[in-house]
Amino acid sequence: MRTLRLVRTFPLPVRLLLVNQLGVNTGFYLLVPYLAGHLRHDLGHSALAVGAVLGLRNLSQQGLFILGGSAADRLGARRVIIAGCALRTAGFGLFAFGDSLTLLLAASALSGLAGALFNPAVRTYLAHEAAGRKAEAFALFNVFATTGALAGPLLGTALLLVDFRAAALTAAGVFALLTAAQAAALPERAVPPPPRGVLADWREVAGDRRFLAFAFAAVGLFGLENQLYLLLPDAARRATGWEGAVSLVFLTSTLANLTLQLRVTTGLQRHGPPARWLPAGPAVAATGFLLPLVLPGLPGVLGGVLLLQLGLMTAQPFVLALIPAFGRPDLTGTYYGLYYVVAGSAAALGSTAVGHAMDGAAAAPWLLCAGLGLGSAAALTRLYRTGRLPVPAPARPLPSEAR
Repeated sequence: MRTLRLVRTFPLPVRLLLVNQLGVNTGFYLLVPYLAGHLRHDLGHSALAVGAVLGLRNLSQQGLFILGGSAADRLGARRVIIAGCALRTAGFGLFAFGDSLTLLLAASALSGLAGALFNPAVRTYLAHEAAGRKAEAFALFNVFATTGALAGPLLGTALLLVDFRAAALTAAGVFALLTAAQAAALPERAVPPPPRGVLADWREVAGDRRFLAFAFAAVGLFGLENQLYLLLPDAARRATGWEGAVSLVFLTSTLANLTLQLRVTTGLQRHGPPARWLPAGPAVAATGFLLPLVLPGLPGVLGGVLLLQLGLMTAQPFVLALIPAFGRPDLTGTYYGLYYVVAGSAAALGSTAVGHAMDGAAAAPWLLCAGLGLGSAAALTRLYRTGRLPVPAPARPLPSEAR
């Protein structure tokens, strides 16, 4: 109830974007987790082909975030959000009917491009509309996204009892509804004509040394979050010898986010500026990867998941709220786009390194992750203490009814 009361204190566009993210994650997670099995077992494609299809989606999304961000700045975030949802509708629709590798690759590329468009555009629109309450808005954003990530697999599992096509068509239908809803209800905001070309914008953002230092300092958050899909599920499986233990990892993470995210964000906001709390996020997350070394078995793994989630909840809303403060308001999308290019690339490299470490000594991947988190915390601490982090507009106090 407290969450719903807080949602009602935001303007209509913010509320629409929160529901949009709930739908985006529901549609995504009811299909994508089951895509590899469909390609491999239902369609009989080789492991190489499966890797190509999944890899193309990641590449087309991570590599094109900067394009989506620039488009949001120049065309308006609303148009880019709608275009992204429409492309995701087409991409997931192709997965329902595409059996040939060519069609599957096209579906994957469209789906990835869609994410590259609406990911920075949604955050740009949200940052502009939330004004002095960005951290709260992004905390709610995480709660709605997590709810969708929980609902999606449950719905997908039920639909797969029919067949994969039913799941793909339902996912496409979700994005079609989102496209229509945003087109009908999301307000258009005037976008002034850009004074110069796209490349000049990119040079300005890429030349912002303070921002690049911040983006690289914060990559530990993405690298550690990715271990919810690699190291931690594998550890739960090994600790119990039970495949179902993997679901306990996601259940712990989801419940922690849903019950604690708003409390953590609003509580920290009352005790200092957002930049003060950034180093604490990766530091707390790092301890989550040391805990399984001293507390073996499933309790240590799930305790590590909880600490990881606490670290992410501490830092992520403030990271997203701080990004627009680095540059001009008309470059907010470009800043978000470049941030996600850096973060996504670093996360991919980090997961590769962790995967390699998992083939070595048992403690190696845990120590690597802990080192990544502590290194990120140290870098963010240095930026904060040397005054290299911007000071955003002060947060407006919460309305009394939402306290």
